[in-house]
Amino acid sequence: MIHLKKTLRQTLFAIALLSLGAVSLPAQQPLTIEVATPGSNEFYESFYPEYLSGLTWLQSTAIWRQEATLQGCTPGGKKSALLTIEDLFRLVPSDEYFARLKSYGKAFPYYQALECGLLAIYGDNVYLIDVAQQKLVRTFPRKDADQQPYELLEFDPNGAYVVARSAKGVLGILTPTQFTEIATNEGNEIVYGEAVHQREFGIEKGIFISPKGDQVAFYRMDQSMVPEYPIVDYISNEKAEVKPLRYPMAGDRSHHVTIGIYKVATGKTIYLEAPSDKETFLTNIAWTPNAKQILVAEVARHQDRCTLNEYDATSGHCIRTLFEESDPKYVEPQTPAIFLNDGTGRFLWLSRRDGFNHIYLYDRGGKLLKQITKGDWEVLEVKGFADKKRQILFTSTKASPLEERFYSVAIKSGKLTDLTPQRGVHSVVSNEEGTAFIDQFTSPEVARRISLINTKGKKPTTLLDAKDKTKAFVMPTVTLDSLTADDGATKLYYRIIKPSNFDPAKKYPLILYVYGGPHAQMINCTPNYGAGGWELYMAEQGYIMLCLDNRGSANRGKAFEDVIHRQVGTVEMRDQIKGVRHLMAEPWVDNNRIGVYGWSFGGFMTTNLMLSYPEIFKVGVAGGPVMDWRYYEIMYGERYNDMPQENPEGYKANNLTLRAGDLKGRLLLIHGVIDNVVLWQHAQRFVQAAIKAGTMPDTFYYPTHEHNVRGNDRVHLNRVITRYFQDHL
Repeated sequence: MIHLKKTLRQTLFAIALLSLGAVSLPAQQPLTIEVATPGSNEFYESFYPEYLSGLTWLQSTAIWRQEATLQGCTPGGKKSALLTIEDLFRLVPSDEYFARLKSYGKAFPYYQALECGLLAIYGDNVYLIDVAQQKLVRTFPRKDADQQPYELLEFDPNGAYVVARSAKGVLGILTPTQFTEIATNEGNEIVYGEAVHQREFGIEKGIFISPKGDQVAFYRMDQSMVPEYPIVDYISNEKAEVKPLRYPMAGDRSHHVTIGIYKVATGKTIYLEAPSDKETFLTNIAWTPNAKQILVAEVARHQDRCTLNEYDATSGHCIRTLFEESDPKYVEPQTPAIFLNDGTGRFLWLSRRDGFNHIYLYDRGGKLLKQITKGDWEVLEVKGFADKKRQILFTSTKASPLEERFYSVAIKSGKLTDLTPQRGVHSVVSNEEGTAFIDQFTSPEVARRISLINTKGKKPTTLLDAKDKTKAFVMPTVTLDSLTADDGATKLYYRIIKPSNFDPAKKYPLILYVYGGPHAQMINCTPNYGAGGWELYMAEQGYIMLCLDNRGSANRGKAFEDVIHRQVGTVEMRDQIKGVRHLMAEPWVDNNRIGVYGWSFGGFMTTNLMLSYPEIFKVGVAGGPVMDWRYYEIMYGERYNDMPQENPEGYKANNLTLRAGDLKGRLLLIHGVIDNVVLWQHAQRFVQAAIKAGTMPDTFYYPTHEHNVRGNDRVHLNRVITRYFQDHL
């Protein structure tokens, strides 16, 4: 009772002070484009929640940069300063860059953590440091004898060398004392050690070092049969320069890829036997634990079949096919085989063969032992093992399609444990032993919380609890909801953003922000349910903002995604229109002022919606849009459309250049001049078709940008888009 009375007195006293003006809360600021746009200084200083730079594991210690110090925390929760900038000054020989760094004095350099130590990367060198012993182990040069920089591609896990590329296109092994050639690029016709197949099928790199570091597998890509596309750089030099790009378009010939294996000790290279069909996609490379064999997931050009083949790493011969997967629409392996490395040879494989991405266990001979995870949810990524390889650690959407949580599953019993039960999105990195993990957690209520969590159930250690910087600004209201697609069964999630001063008695213009394509999810359980700063800003300018994840988008299972096969754009538009008409029934939406904006696949959707529903959409902005899928790349385009020769009606139906005459409203096309993903040709061909048809889209281009407008120029982009809606909607 005493405590309650005291609390009541304190509350009344605070109210009295507020009424007298003795206490005042800080006034919220209006949201600006600069503050809301990633790439601007204002965004990171004033809007983006604080984070821990360089957060990763170094052996069994979580590490991160904090001003001039490398901080660490053990799985037991013990925090300490592991290395300071002063320690680096003492350990590392001075060079010109280092001297400048020393004069600044408050910036711990960029680094990479290896099993054997910390790679501090700056200036003219890379320094391998034993943090525990505070000792410089070795130094790698970052420039050759002519002072030309090396491109550092992949570090040996033992820290003995780095696979690098010279400025002259030579791929090689760089040690502290020499650079040894593996292979040399032949212009842009034959390239070595680069990611292939347009970075599809989970391919992000072109170098694969064996577990012991004694061998280096690499891609060799012969592009000589792929025509050169003339990307023109108008800005870098005084005169425009053509920089040809080998771009394999749907239905045309694809590049030919082989896999080489370089023996570090002997300097010899062997190549794996090439498939009989040279246009086979060689994906998801995995070394066996003893590095005597290598596994390759080979996807047929038609993308309806994937074969996991085993090769001898000494001879290059194909030893055997472990198993094959097929699907009448498409297969899309994203993850290499993951070996348990427990002496049994068993490995994990991720597959959607039952309709959802799940974990399967195989023996060394390719025999399926069991399906580990099951259910109408997706395994997103295997993160490691725990309990002496008896538990698999992974992230998934089990709790909700809008969430990402971290789980363990017992291989023997299949028992699942939710290690991050809080609703939201958990980005997780586990240590090698699986005894602890770093959890970066966000939700609609949490800006960012980073914790070090022990899997034995000990109390988590909070590394950062970032404040919500958006509270300093007048913010709109964001609401999550769902509706049912026109199939009468499929739930579609959407979000609505309303101005902070929303008045239901007024009518507001509506803008649909759309992406809609595969491998993307716009609605999730993060702050503002995934809404970007520009959407929030536009709501504060007096617009209702709508975003919906249609069928074809990510994290909802195979049937949800592959419904678009051979008819890209059709089902997606039906779902988006269902959402728009749902809001058009609201009395506070002005049905005569509806706009749409999207980029890339979203630019395709924007243009398609403008052409297909001119009675609904008055204004559209299409960034980097695909206008004719015949001119998009093979790997992505043929997966969802098949070849143009096989599906002429499907390609015709979504060829927007054929329908340029249907444009009724105001459409702004924005494109990066040196776009190497969706070629500028798409927008140009649509404009030419519009000229012939007598319609008049508007255009804007960015001379120095590729597929996205990044950095501070993105502020300019958002101003252009905003002005277009303000002028015409």
